[in-house]
Order: sequence, then C-alpha cells, then structure tokens
Amino acid sequence: MKKVLGSFFWILVAILGAIAYSTLAFHKGEPINSAYLIIAAICTYTIGYRFYSKWIAAKVLTLNDRRATPSEVHDDGRDFVRTNKWVVFGHHFAAIAGPGPLVGPVLAAQFGYLPGTLWILIGVVLGGAVQDFVILFSSMRRDGKSLAQMVKEELNSTAGVVTLIAVLSILVILLAVLGLIVVKTLAESPWGIFTVGATVPIALLMGFYLRFLRIGKVMEASAFGVVLLLLAVWGGKLVYANPAWSHFFGLSGNTVAWILIGYGVISSSLPVWMLLAPRDYLSTFMKLGTIVALALGILLVLPALQLPSVTKFTDGSGLVVAGKLFPFCFITIACGAISGFHSLVASGTTPKMITRESYARQIGYGAMCCESFVAIMALIAACALDPGVYFSMNIKGDPAATVSHVTALGFPVTIDQMNTLANDLGEKTLFGRTGGAATLAVGMAHIFSKAVNGRWLDLWYHFAIMFEALFILTTLDAGTRVGRYLIQHVLGRAWKPLGDPKSLIGPPVAAGLMVVAWGYFLIQGIRDPLGGINSLWPLFGIANQMLAAIALCLGTTIILKMSIIKKNAIGKHWFALITLVPLVWLVAVTFTAGIQKIFDHDPRIGFLVQADNLHQQASVLVANLATAKAGGDAMVIATAVAALHTNRALEFNNLLDAAVAGTFLVLVAIIILMSAREWILLLSRHKPVQLHETTPVWLPDYAVTEAGPDFKTAAGTAAIALALARELSGESHFERAKQAPCACANHSDPQIFVQTTNERYNGVRRCC
Repeated sequence: MKKVLGSFFWILVAILGAIAYSTLAFHKGEPINSAYLIIAAICTYTIGYRFYSKWIAAKVLTLNDRRATPSEVHDDGRDFVRTNKWVVFGHHFAAIAGPGPLVGPVLAAQFGYLPGTLWILIGVVLGGAVQDFVILFSSMRRDGKSLAQMVKEELNSTAGVVTLIAVLSILVILLAVLGLIVVKTLAESPWGIFTVGATVPIALLMGFYLRFLRIGKVMEASAFGVVLLLLAVWGGKLVYANPAWSHFFGLSGNTVAWILIGYGVISSSLPVWMLLAPRDYLSTFMKLGTIVALALGILLVLPALQLPSVTKFTDGSGLVVAGKLFPFCFITIACGAISGFHSLVASGTTPKMITRESYARQIGYGAMCCESFVAIMALIAACALDPGVYFSMNIKGDPAATVSHVTALGFPVTIDQMNTLANDLGEKTLFGRTGGAATLAVGMAHIFSKAVNGRWLDLWYHFAIMFEALFILTTLDAGTRVGRYLIQHVLGRAWKPLGDPKSLIGPPVAAGLMVVAWGYFLIQGIRDPLGGINSLWPLFGIANQMLAAIALCLGTTIILKMSIIKKNAIGKHWFALITLVPLVWLVAVTFTAGIQKIFDHDPRIGFLVQADNLHQQASVLVANLATAKAGGDAMVIATAVAALHTNRALEFNNLLDAAVAGTFLVLVAIIILMSAREWILLLSRHKPVQLHETTPVWLPDYAVTEAGPDFKTAAGTAAIALALARELSGESHFERAKQAPCACANHSDPQIFVQTTNERYNGVRRCC
C-alpha cells in the first residue's frame, strides 16, 4: 500500500509539473501568474532529485557510507572537520549562491520568461547539479583535492596548468563584471553610495571588535553589524533628502570605478581580520536572510509576469544583450543552470566536512537545485516589472531617445513614468542602469512593498541595493585575494620573496597586478558606448562555461575509468553520458558564442567588426583634429583630441576582447582534445586504467548510522541553525583551534583568531 501511495504521489507531481509547463509555454495575451513558474520549478527539482540523482548515487557513483570520508580519516579540527550534514548543506549553499544567479536571469529576461525558465530548470537537473555532485564525490574520494590537482592526476600535468590559467582568467573577468555591476548600480545615486560606503567603516568596526574587545565572538559582532547596516539604509534617505549631501555623494560612474579600483588594492592587502572577514560575515547572513525573505515575498504576493513568454529579441536584436537566443541566453544565465565556478567550491572546503558519502547527493545535487530556485526568483522579479521600465533601465543613451525606441518596439513607457518611479525609489534617474542589479532591486522592492500593503518602496529598494552590493564587494575582496595568491605562486618561482605572503613586497605587487587586470576591463566597460555589460557579461559567461566544460571533462574521465575497473560494470561505459551530454551542449554553446563574439558581422556582437568600424572612423576624426588645429580654438582642439583618443582606446579594447575570447576557446579546445585522447586510449585498452583515489578506510557497521540533531523537533532545528551560524561565522573554527593541542601557551587567543581567520580565506570559498 505504501508503495502504491508513493507511486501515486510522484505521478501527481509529474502531472502538476506538466500542467505548469504547458501553461507557461502556450499562454497568450494577459500576464500570467508566477505561481505556474514556481510549481514547474518545484516539480522539476523534486523529480530530478528523487529519481535522477538517486540513480546516479546508486548506480554510477556507487556511494558507500561504510567508506570513510576525508573528515573521518583526517579529522584535525582545522582543515578536516566532521560536520552535521545540514550544516554542510547550508555552508555549501552559502558559498555557491553568489551574484551570478541573481544578475544573469535578469539580463536574459529580455528573451521572455520561457527561454530562461527552461534553461534554468532543465540545465540544473541534467547539468549543473550533476557537475557539482560528481566533482564533490571525486574530491571526497581523493582526500579533498582541488579541481586543478584532480585534472593533473586523472588527465596530465599540462591539463592541470591549463585549468590553473582558466581559473585565473575567469577571476579577472568575473571581478571586472562584478565591479561594473556595482558602478552601474551606484552611479549618480547618493542614497546608494552612502549606504554601501557605510559598510566599510561598519566592517572595520566589527574587525577591531573581534580582534581586540570580544575576540572571536562573531555572532555578537554580526548582530550589531546588521543593525548598523539597516540604520545605514535609513540614513541614506536623509542624505538623499539633503541637497548638499546629495550633491556630495552623487558620484559619476567613472569616479565610482576609480574608487572601487583603489579599494580593491587596499582591501586585498589589509589583514584578513580587519575588513574581508567581518564584511563576509555580514554578507553571508544578509544574503541568506534576504533570499529567504524574497522567497516568502514571492509566495505571498505571487506577482504576475508582465513580460511575454518569448519576445521578438530572440532574433538577435536584443536591447539588453546583443545576440540570438542560441547561444546567448545560455551564457547569459550561467550560475543558476550550470556554473564552472561551483566546481572550485565543490573541490574546496565542502569535501573536507562531509561525514558520509551518501550526503554528497543532498549537498552537491540538492544545494545546486536550491541555487537554481534563487535564479528563478530573480527571473520572476525582473519579469514582474513593466516591460517598458525594464528595457528603459537597461539601455544606455539619452532618456528621450530611449523612451522613443522602447515604445516603438511595443513596450510603451514615458519619461514622466520613469521619473515618477525614480522619485518613489529615492533615485535621481533610472535610465541607463545597465547591469541587472538595479533592475533586480526595483523588482524586489515592488514584491516586498506589496507584501506590506504598498509601504516603504524606497527603503526596500535601497535595502536590495545594499544587499546586492554588499556580497558583490565581498566577492570582489575575496576574489582579488585569491588572484593575489595565484599570482604570488607564479611570481615566487621567479624570485622567492615575491611568493612569500608575509613579505612587504610580494602581496602588494601581486594584488596590484590583479587589480590592474580586472580594473582595466572595468574602466573599459564604463566607457563602452553600449553600456559595458553587452561586452563583458558574455565574456564572463564564456569563461564560466569554459570552466564547467573542464570540470565535466574530468567527471567523464573519472566515471569512464570507474566503469572499466569494476568488473560488474562491464558494458556500463555509457554511464559517462551523464557528464558527457552536458559537456557536448556546453562546448556547442561556448564555441558558438565565442566565435560569434569574435567574428560576427553585427558590430553590437562581433568584436573585430566593431574594431574595424572604429578604425574607419579614425580617419574622419584625424581630419577633424587637423581642421581644429587650423582653426586654433583650444577647446575645439581638446574635444577633437579626446574623441580621437576615445576612438583608439575603444578599438584596442575590442581587439583585446577578441583576443581574450579566442584564448578561452583555445583553452577549452586543449582540455577537450586531451580528454578525448584519454577516453580513446582507455576504451581501446591502449593505456592502463589508473584511478587516483585514496586507499579506502572502512567504518564498522555500527558506526555508519550517525547520531545528531535533525529537523524532526524544534530543538533539533534550532540546534542545526545555531551550528550553521557558528560555522558560517567562523566561531566553530576558532573554538576548535583553541582546543587543539598546538594551541599551547605560546599562542594567545588574539593570535589564534588571526591565524584561523587567515586560514578560512586562503583559497576559493565562494562562487560568482
């Protein structure tokens, strides 16, 4: 009877999902309620998790709870720590849920709600969650080794070097894109500048509080930090209302960009405990709290989707992102469907915390499904906006021309409508707020405001801006520091002092190089006549999917080796298709997008044709300069010189972007060719199969079942929540370090706190 009821339940889930999908696909005319999208998402996740991930765990990866995980074998209270599975789940989700799943779907909403929805849901179930699951499992079987280390062992050393270059490349583009999003959001926004700027002294105050007053009491510091953040949001309203202060904080985009670059150099060189760590604590708790609040707000309000299911921009004439539906929808939405950066997190801290192999399914596959739902919420928030407002915010240009253009395309909007909305939100203008973050903030503000009977729209908007900017800046800090470590690792081979993290020369030099790299692309994006996002976000998408392709190559190689080694798996080589099929899709997407971004004849898409157009314009600008010099008017000459300089800079930038895109394609091609060669040699038996798993250690039968808190009781739920908060904040790490044998009389609490804080941020700990 129980089996029959179970079968009936899953049939009902499938029918509900099918109804939701068909309604979304075939609905015409009036706006559709977002409830259908939510139902489709939940049904997809539950069926994918219940059946597909369970089959992968049992048949393909053959998870075995008797096989001891790295945390069981090497439990040292520092690098390897036995941790409750729900705490690990929350820790992993907090690490992978970055800005990507919030921004990408907002930009891709220009194609309509249906293409993005299908890619997010199908992509995560068959691709993204599988990648995270397989890489987490692989790292867990190899003592928690990193992606680059596993690629080096399972493929070859050259592939490992290529992976390292890929990681550094994606970091540079990622940080430039995130910086551009912050600049586009905060430019000419006194309220936003004040609120986000206030996070720096708040984080510094927390840092000194934790270092000198209440050592390691992160929960206390985070509590008053959150209160101060909310006060900063309210204080921003007072700044906006005061003409003098409003003028002072109303900085231009160019000024904000240079401040951000200077901040990047300083923050990545400061001690971790002073700024990065306290900002990370605030960012993590605010991020998780806001995501939960947004989910509740959407479920309460159930906003209607104002954008059509599919727009006319699938033909490549998009106003937000230039290019056709394929491939640009699938690189615009990276995180949320499949993200290569997740493979770095899945082979980082997480495999060193899991206590049983079977938990990898819940944490690797399940957490990615949760992140996918974050992307769905972002898509709902964007599509619930008035289409005219959505497009007007995401086009760079004169307000009158923008309104005329958007209205002519069938999305009526007026300047008065935009100005009224801007005034209601506490902004000077909403025109040209490209980048997606401001659009998402407007969507979130409307949802939160409707949930409280239409009140406090401006406060909700700037709360959302603060929430986005806070964890984007934290990612900027952490990413720059990781890039600094990678650069120091390389420079240290040339001259040892440059590789020493404690030297006075190495860290500033490496940090400067990293910031110069992403800062150049940031300034390029600011000056881009198309808004910057049109060029940089596709590059980021290509780089991210390139890293995912590398991870899937590794996963395919490992699964193929496992199927050959196991006698009972003869003829099961097709199991490798679970990673090979997503790999083929990503290769098709990445190469198509990369080739189009380089060679397409549309100057809004192709870098080379845009560079050629600029080169042809240069001759006219040179003639204008000669005419100006002949006239002798200094102001006219200065204008002509500036125009020629801008032209040449834009031409060089487009050539550089083409070179970067080409480099990404070459890196992907090298890994794919190496992997294909490995697969052919393995299948033809011309190379002995060597699986570089660590020697298994087996747990006794009585030790397999774990005791500990669960969600069956209120006390268990509270215990898990507290343990997760302590783990995310680093308090648990600090307490374990104090109790460790090495924490003897030679180490005071402040020294231990500084040491453990540095260890927590020595590597990739968060996603895009």
